[in-house]
Amino acid sequence: MRLFAGALIAALMSGDALGQTPDTFTCGTFKAETWRTSSASGPLTHWTVARGSEKTTEQGFLRIAPRFECLDKALILEVIFAAGNGTLSIYFPDGTDLTYGRQQIDRRNGRYVLPLQAKGRISPAFRAAFDYHCRLDMPMDPIPAAARADCLF
Repeated sequence: MRLFAGALIAALMSGDALGQTPDTFTCGTFKAETWRTSSASGPLTHWTVARGSEKTTEQGFLRIAPRFECLDKALILEVIFAAGNGTLSIYFPDGTDLTYGRQQIDRRNGRYVLPLQAKGRISPAFRAAFDYHCRLDMPMDPIPAAARADCLF
């Protein structure tokens, strides 16, 4: 009985039970934080991205903690949900944000490969930081034939 009581007290005092001190990540003008809390369904992960006075907070049941990366002062956030799907979000200093499903993004030779349609939405100062693919050709967002020369595949 004492062993059970000791284990229960240790669990209640753990970071998952009471919440954790946020882990922080900075990239240029961005500050990102992540922390976990407990819920009836298991550990719930929260993350916040702040750019100046603008701040977004989200939460979800994740397979692993959110992964943050800094790329030429742009903040990249990868989230993998417990169900296996996920997103990759890119926050640019000029206020532009892009989010794609993980299945729409590749990583080759240490570089992110985005759908070609993203190129026009990215400031020219950041376009060279990414490579592009032409797999995501949709009727509402077609890829012009002349633009296909910029595609890796």
